[in-house]
Amino acid sequence: MYRRAQILVIGTAVLVGGMAIILSLVSGHHLIDPDGSFLGPSWLRLPLLLGLAILVDLVPRTLWLSKGNPRLMPALFMGRVRSHWSKERLTLVALGVICFYIVYVGYRNLKSFLPFLIHTKYDHELDLIDSAVLFGHHPVMLLEHIFGTGVGAYFLSYVYMWFLPLVPIAVTIWIVWSRNLAYGYWFVGAQCIAWTLGTISYYCLPTLGPGLAYSYRYADQPDTPARQLMDALVNGRQKVLWGHVFDSVQSVGGFASLHVGITMLTALMVQYTVKSRFARIFFWVNCGFTAVATLYFGWHNIADDVGGMMIALVSFYVAGLAAGQRFERKGVRDLTAESQQIQAREAEAVREHA
Repeated sequence: MYRRAQILVIGTAVLVGGMAIILSLVSGHHLIDPDGSFLGPSWLRLPLLLGLAILVDLVPRTLWLSKGNPRLMPALFMGRVRSHWSKERLTLVALGVICFYIVYVGYRNLKSFLPFLIHTKYDHELDLIDSAVLFGHHPVMLLEHIFGTGVGAYFLSYVYMWFLPLVPIAVTIWIVWSRNLAYGYWFVGAQCIAWTLGTISYYCLPTLGPGLAYSYRYADQPDTPARQLMDALVNGRQKVLWGHVFDSVQSVGGFASLHVGITMLTALMVQYTVKSRFARIFFWVNCGFTAVATLYFGWHNIADDVGGMMIALVSFYVAGLAAGQRFERKGVRDLTAESQQIQAREAEAVREHA
């Protein structure tokens, strides 16, 4: 039922993982686990992540419904296992976690190899585009005038930093709790495509980002968490390039903006798979402010953000087709058999209630 979606996530993992191995040999730098040794080596971390994803669903629900009564817990626990954790769900979670992990680790390593393989930078050209679009101004000038360099800077900083936990949380939510398994494959497939296209974009148009290429423009900004993160990435990059540090990755890259791409992709998924109006509004607002934050702090140029939006749209569409979605003028129609069964059960419940 989900063979095309499974081929998609496995294929992107094989592609990115294979390219990471090849370019590791070409660049002369070995592959690195970007998350360090937290939770142990990768062979131990993956089973732990899989087990944690299952326990996150089972344990809180059991404790809540049993109201702390130990005698009720076993029946509630096993009931949830039988009703929710089918073979198909376990397959989705296993493939989702493993393939996304491979793609993400490959992305981080490929991004780190880039300065050793391509020395040309296109920051000047993208800066000229910013100036032309804004009639001689630069984004930071206008945004500092609008948001200032006080409370507004800290607000945008926390919006920007929210991206870091958003990615693993969103992947977990869609593969563990999506009512329709097709939505889980849709989301994790789109994530894999987005990170893959982001990696390709770094190699097609290498840049540092205006915050590094033209750091003097951002000298008046306060010492926000986003600014501290940029300083840390700059120091990490210098250590990797010049300090002969071999157990770390450099994470600087401008085009395209995956902050914008991933937040827009999440907003699109919420728009078409979540019924909550509040959730839809929240994630679209979050996407908008994230784009503003990338320009405010100098992480990206305008072209970078536009590129991120294009990545989001392509990833959303291709992964949707693979997961059995049909895109029509009035929205998206789910063609999977599971969706039809869910709709039939909901219709039957409505008739019984009437």
